[in-house]
Amino acid sequence: MDENVSIFSGRATKYLAEDIAKAYGKPLGESSISLFADGEFQPSFDHSIRGNTVFIIQSTFAPSDNLFELLLMIDAAKRASAIKVVAVIPYFGFARQDRKDRPRVSIGAKLTTNLLVAAGVDRIVTMDLHSDQIQGFVDIPVDHLYASTIFIPYLQSLNLGDITMASPDTGGAKRAAAYAKFLNTDLVICFKQRKKSGSIERMQIIGEVEGKDIVLVDDIIDTAGTITKAAELMIEQGAKSVRVVCTHAVFSGSALERLEKSPITEVIISDTLPRKSEGKITVLSTAELFADVIDRIDKFESISEHFKFTTIL
Repeated sequence: MDENVSIFSGRATKYLAEDIAKAYGKPLGESSISLFADGEFQPSFDHSIRGNTVFIIQSTFAPSDNLFELLLMIDAAKRASAIKVVAVIPYFGFARQDRKDRPRVSIGAKLTTNLLVAAGVDRIVTMDLHSDQIQGFVDIPVDHLYASTIFIPYLQSLNLGDITMASPDTGGAKRAAAYAKFLNTDLVICFKQRKKSGSIERMQIIGEVEGKDIVLVDDIIDTAGTITKAAELMIEQGAKSVRVVCTHAVFSGSALERLEKSPITEVIISDTLPRKSEGKITVLSTAELFADVIDRIDKFESISEHFKFTTIL
């Protein structure tokens, strides 16, 4: 533990930041928010951070106030003479907007990274970006961690009889293939066609699922429409069981209800977003991982050890 390290949190991710600070071995830094009548807000640090390396933990999920609060905290830390500011963003919002997929649209992920750099951040630590290329959107270090570090040991502890890894769509095939290669299992991919966004017209399975314990792997579950449709189709085709592994549990709208009503046995998620273990949901903690990375960054040590499950990604 370094006395010149300060760990702070935005309001959205305080639940995780407290666990990270505890795992690191020092209390979470004290900060406060001044609220104005019109909804404007101003964060401040309640003790000196002059000359410190400041880690600010905040996931940037909706609403966009969470992103803007992080930007304000970075700016405040730089103006308070922090020697270095590191943004720890367990869930990097707007990451799905990583390219122009149709005319006249923004690239939200690029804009977000521009804002972070403009605010004065020196380094970014995040987990399971929706698109790996976002790391190249900035000319500062980006430590891209993988939740497979915590998911794979849990999957191994289940001792499933005939496990097969699966991707709910072709976009996630690379991720599922990495799990399959490491665990030495078969791979199944779902191919879907849409008439419009959020509505699946047709889905078919590529690979053998009959008699298998299927584990669907994804980085984000939003409405849960695709993942539940894939699970239903696999059960119809003879799968013994279907589990889901997902890093970022966005769970918009009636997603939780869909998951509970689906034939999915268990939904294994991380705590990058504020969710609780209940019903079919099992939450695994990322606190120890982030705490160790904070320690290694401060000591200028390699963090490659954390990629031992993911060198094939």
